[in-house]
Amino acid sequence: MKVEWKVSELLYPCPVTLVTCVDREGKANIIPLAWVGIACSDPPTIGIAIRPQRHSYGLIKETKEFVVNIPTADILRETDYCGEVSGMDHDKFTETGLTLEPATYVKPPLIKECPVNLECTLQQVIKIGVHDLFLGQVIAVHVDQAILDEKGRIDYAKAKPFVYNHGEYWSLGKMIGLRHLSRK
Repeated sequence: MKVEWKVSELLYPCPVTLVTCVDREGKANIIPLAWVGIACSDPPTIGIAIRPQRHSYGLIKETKEFVVNIPTADILRETDYCGEVSGMDHDKFTETGLTLEPATYVKPPLIKECPVNLECTLQQVIKIGVHDLFLGQVIAVHVDQAILDEKGRIDYAKAKPFVYNHGEYWSLGKMIGLRHLSRK
């Protein structure tokens, strides 16, 4: 038997990402976001939801660029820390020891410790409620060769992504099936 819950955003799991952005002078900031998803495949577009009060909100809105970096479980503590302090008062790269790497097409840096990085240009901001949805077109993708399998695909066991579930972080287990299981 199912019980009815209070209406909420109870969609899970949510991928954990570290989004990088820069200010006008080029100072980099990191915002961890779990309310992130694929919005379109052609052109490849990522949606990220940010509260207007967050420091990164204004940076991305002004510069119109950001990078979605996918962290590994190895940097969970650093990822969580980035959400505990504001980039207005803290240099999150210095304080966490995360490494900046130059992006190819945008000013915000890649995070070296994240094996997948998606460079994005802001296409649209949609006001929703307490969060605004930023839609960014993916213009470059970087993948660390160390996480690729023999066929050149991402080996998710090596990539070690993790998810956020309403206050809890969870690692991903093993593959349990392939798409089109219901087809004969």
